[in-house]
Amino acid sequence: MKAVRLAALLDAPTAFGVTHASAAAYTDADWQQRAQSAAERAYVLAFDGDMAVGLTAHAQAGDGACHLLGMWVAPAWRGSDAASRLVALAKQRAMDAGHARMVLDVAPENARAAAFYQRQGFVFTSHREALESHPHIMLQQMACQLQA
Repeated sequence: MKAVRLAALLDAPTAFGVTHASAAAYTDADWQQRAQSAAERAYVLAFDGDMAVGLTAHAQAGDGACHLLGMWVAPAWRGSDAASRLVALAKQRAMDAGHARMVLDVAPENARAAAFYQRQGFVFTSHREALESHPHIMLQQMACQLQA
């Protein structure tokens, strides 16, 4: 998880709520604690053989929805089914946990990501907020109703 998360932060430094420098400073114990899935947050990796090529997390949001976080797929695997499989698994896990709705935040200017999420059933909401690691970037929430 550490290697793929650091690769994501290098590849897309303004797409996440943490910077590469701050994540690189985490201790091994910090990474081990983050990697442990719990009721409030779970990480999922996509693999091609032994190589991790994608990552996402899902966590309970403040309003009881499930929040899709940290979505990333390595450049060589973009356009494959890795991203859609990660989202499908996150949706299934959210439904299994009793969530009726999944939300995520994306910069609307990130047209490729926004279009991908729309193909996965997400729609933009009116909620906006600044990206914690880069406050000049405004994120817009997207939401998807989950079907049991």
